[in-house]
Formats: sequence, structure tokens, C-alpha cells
Amino acid sequence: MINNNKESQISTNVIKQVFLIGIILSLLGLICWSLSGFLSSFLGAFTLYVVCRKPNFYLQEERKWPPTLASLFIIIICLLVLILPIFFMVNLLISKLGNPSEYLTGFHRFLMKIQHFVQEKFNIDLLSRGNIDKLQSYVATYSSSVLSSTLNIITLVSCMFFVLYFMLVRSRMFERALAHSLPLKKTNVNLIGEKFRRLIYANAVGIPIVAAGQGFVALVGYTIFGAPNLLLLFCLTTITSMIPIVGSAIVYIPVSIYMIAEGSVNGGIMMLIYCFVLVGMTDNILRFTVLRKLENIHPLNSVFGIIMGLKLFGFMGLVFGPIITSITLLLIQVYKNEFTAGSDDLKKTM
Repeated sequence: MINNNKESQISTNVIKQVFLIGIILSLLGLICWSLSGFLSSFLGAFTLYVVCRKPNFYLQEERKWPPTLASLFIIIICLLVLILPIFFMVNLLISKLGNPSEYLTGFHRFLMKIQHFVQEKFNIDLLSRGNIDKLQSYVATYSSSVLSSTLNIITLVSCMFFVLYFMLVRSRMFERALAHSLPLKKTNVNLIGEKFRRLIYANAVGIPIVAAGQGFVALVGYTIFGAPNLLLLFCLTTITSMIPIVGSAIVYIPVSIYMIAEGSVNGGIMMLIYCFVLVGMTDNILRFTVLRKLENIHPLNSVFGIIMGLKLFGFMGLVFGPIITSITLLLIQVYKNEFTAGSDDLKKTM
């Protein structure tokens, strides 16, 4: 009986491990809760670090640049390549949407024109009065929240580059500390690092390339067929093309109908055909070339990731959301590799 009681007792080492894990998780939760407002900055800094990792090592280790100079040079390049286009798009949207009453009046006129045309030609009540009011209210609320968050975005971007500088200036030390902090086998740490790198390249580099490609192709069509507000439509098309399934059709279909309703029948029809064929073809070509080379991401992963990301991070959730869902699935696979049988099958699939 005494032996059975001893066997049924929990090991002291297990109790110590559980206690220590509980303290670590509590402290991590406290840190994450305290810094939750800057989570987007940390994610953005880590994303840029992965993208700029090889150029940073090249400058510091092969070209023998001082770490400070190499880090500042990379940050300036990131500002020119990343921030200036975003600043241009945000500034354009603010200039177009900055007057809420004028913008909402034009948006209401746009909806009513489409509604009247569809009902007259096809006898279909596309948008009831109640739905138009709800849509207009939603657009007004969302536009106001986007415009009011401009100062917050500037703060988050400044914090992002501040964190990125310290990641770059001591990059080898940063990576060693990160690798040693993961309680996993070295093979799984390497697996996470390689998979994470490919996921970030696919989402942070591949998706914007696909979006910009569709935006420029659509801009050519908007210019040829006489669509109004070319630059605004270009920005909206580029942004919405990141959304899976529906994509940029959210923009060019209503604009085509509006042009037809305004009397430009040939221009509206030709632009709709142009965008449906060429913009869609551009999306498929870039996704099956650029994105597939970087990482083959399942469409459902992108859909749920974007829905979650937009709710948590706003506009930047278009990039961060799919990364988080992909990493979650990756960690589940690593857990199976670490603690269950069948790790050889996992390695073959990775």
C-alpha cells in the first residue's frame, strides 16, 4: 500500500515545472496586456526584420559597415519603399474623404444612381431605402474611424522603426536570444525559423506585389475608359484586391454600373470586361508565380486571417492576420513533431 501511494504521488519536479510555467505565462500575459497597444508595432518591426535580414548581414558582415550605419541605411530604404506609398494613399484618401458631409452626399448620390438604373432596366430592387441608409451609416462610421486613427498610426510606425533599429543593430544576438528562449528541439526551432521566413515573405511581400499589380492594371483601364477619380479608384482597387474571393470587384463593378447609369454605356461595359478579364488574369498569374514561389498559402487561411486581422489591427491586419493564422497552424504541427509519433511524415510534408 505504501508503494502504491508513492507511485500515485505527483513528482516534485513536475510540480516545480508547472509552478514555474504558470509564473512565466502570467508574466508574459501581463507584458502582452501592458503592451497590447503597440502589438502592431512589434509585429511590423519583426516582419521588416525578417525581410531585411539578409541585406543587413550583407552590409555588416561582408561589406564591414558599422552596425549603426547599416541599420539606419536599411531603415531609410524601408521608409522610402514602404512608408511613402502608404503616406501618399492615406493623404489622398483624407483629401477625398476629409469633408464628411460632402463625401456622404456624393456617396449617397452614387448609390441612388446605381439603384435607379438597376431597378429601371432589370426591375430588381437591388438596394432598399433601409439598406442604403445602413450602408451609408456603416461607411460614414468606418471612414471616420480611419481618419481619426491617423495620428495613432504615426505613433505606431515611429515605435515600429525604433524597435526595428535595435533588432538590426544587434541582429545575431537578437536571433540567439530568440532561439534559446524557445523550449523546443533545435530541428524544430530551425523549422519554425524557415517556415516563418517563407510565410512573412508571402504575406508581407507577395500580397502587396499582387495588390499593386492589380491596381496598376486596373488604373490603365480606368484611364482608357474614362472612369472618374482615377487615383482614388487606384488606391481603393489596390487595397480591396488583398481581400480574398471578392477582391477588387468590390470597386470596379459598382463603378462600371455607375458609368453606364451616367450615360457612358460603352465605356462602362468595356471597362467591366477589361477589369474582369485582365485584372482577374493579373491576380491569377501573380498568385501562381510570385506567391506560390514564396509559400503556398491556402485561401481559407487568408480569408479567416484577414477577418481576424482587420478586427485586431485595422488596415495592417490584411498582412498580419494571415501571418498569425499560418503561424498558429505551424505551431500545431510543431507540437505534433515535438511530442507525438509520426514526425517523419511531418518533415516530409514541410
